[in-house]
Amino acid sequence: MNTATETTQVYRVYIKTNPQAIWDAITRPEWTERYGYTGLVDFDLRPGGAYQVRASEPFRKESEARGFELPEVIIDGEVIEADPPRKLVHTFRMLMDPQMAAEPFTRITYEIKELDNKVCSLTVTHELEGAPNLAALVNGSLEDQGAGGGHAWVLSELKTLLETGQVFAD
Repeated sequence: MNTATETTQVYRVYIKTNPQAIWDAITRPEWTERYGYTGLVDFDLRPGGAYQVRASEPFRKESEARGFELPEVIIDGEVIEADPPRKLVHTFRMLMDPQMAAEPFTRITYEIKELDNKVCSLTVTHELEGAPNLAALVNGSLEDQGAGGGHAWVLSELKTLLETGQVFAD
């Protein structure tokens, strides 16, 4: 049952800010620990450079309270293209769950475009060929199981943070 809809997911959000602010919010741990799943990103922003995410302490404690032990690195991948502050492409593998960790690396593309009135569009394209478990997670299908709302939720919180300085938990 692999259709383009299931294997390629595209999300777009419009944010009243500048491209550099969005770029920083995606690529800097002091930002990524504040929204979404609060992971601490580490990018080597060169083609072939490493991409890793570690769990923040609150994320780790919440996972352990639910009975899930987390590895030190919860997501890994490799940078394919970095064109600050317009485009970032990297591979992605979720390591928190053995079934997802066994799936092949997927590919995420972030495209940031400056529009009129100090608004930018952020388009996230996640190519998920061969990764049905991850596809279900990132499209929000596992939200009722406590796995969160996937990319849509993360991007909504990113928008809220950049526009208001607050996150959903505030």
